[in-house]
Amino acid sequence: MSQQVILVTGASSGFGRLTAEALARAGHTVLASMRDIAGRNAANAGAMAQLSKAEGIDLRTVELDVQSQDSVDQAVAAVLAATGRIDVVVHNAGHMVFGPAEAFTPEQYAALYDSNVLGTQRVNRAVLPHMRERRDGLLVWVSSSSVAGGTPPYLAPYFGAKAAMDAIAIQYARELSRWGIETSIIVPGAFTQGTNHFAHAGVPADAATVAAYEAGPYAGFGEQVQKAFAEIVPTDADVAAVAEAIVTVIDTPSGKRPFRVHIDPTQDGADVGFAVTDRLRAEMLHRVGLAGLLKPAAQR
Repeated sequence: MSQQVILVTGASSGFGRLTAEALARAGHTVLASMRDIAGRNAANAGAMAQLSKAEGIDLRTVELDVQSQDSVDQAVAAVLAATGRIDVVVHNAGHMVFGPAEAFTPEQYAALYDSNVLGTQRVNRAVLPHMRERRDGLLVWVSSSSVAGGTPPYLAPYFGAKAAMDAIAIQYARELSRWGIETSIIVPGAFTQGTNHFAHAGVPADAATVAAYEAGPYAGFGEQVQKAFAEIVPTDADVAAVAEAIVTVIDTPSGKRPFRVHIDPTQDGADVGFAVTDRLRAEMLHRVGLAGLLKPAAQR
């Protein structure tokens, strides 16, 4: 596969960090985006610069906050000025929260949706005019097995946001296929090590409601959920497998890339759930004569 110019959102840690480094090692030009490179992420940006120099790979960092359209527009413009093109976007940026659904304020739900869902829309609006002009490109969306598989309690806001993002990714795939722009949805399962999801998870703002749950029949339930969640993850589950799957998708020739890829060490049933829902959606397009939308148009 030829060298691709790839923008990865949320690349300071977790899936994004691993993916950016793996793609650069695979020979691609990678723009690892993150917030506040001069401040909170200065160490992460510095580590990537050192890695790029030490290994002779093309791994660069770019300031990008998916919650700001101005920040996104400036980042995309800077990437295009430096590289001349963007071949692939990896929609990875997002945030997890953990706690009783009732204890999160509506404002917290909105902020999570803004980061995990609206952020992808901001990036698409900045990048897609360029891809449509070229009639070429690939969007890679990092979804979650929770969308169609097992869903432990106390993660409602996060799961809701991931489900929304996945639904939007599917519709984008149909609306971009005639432009020759491909879509691949990556579906990670539960990884309790290597991502810092729980360590960095947000907590409910309504402490009184949390206290009521802790004083009632759900006392200690959060710890119970996390313990049960961790126990079903195989000890050899390697979060790097998600990054490797993304590298494989991007290195696959255009037109042959899979629509959905599962990396699920717990086997929570998402592969079965998605097989059904994706087929139902595809069958509907066949019924109304729009089956051509299921594959990208031939590249010009």
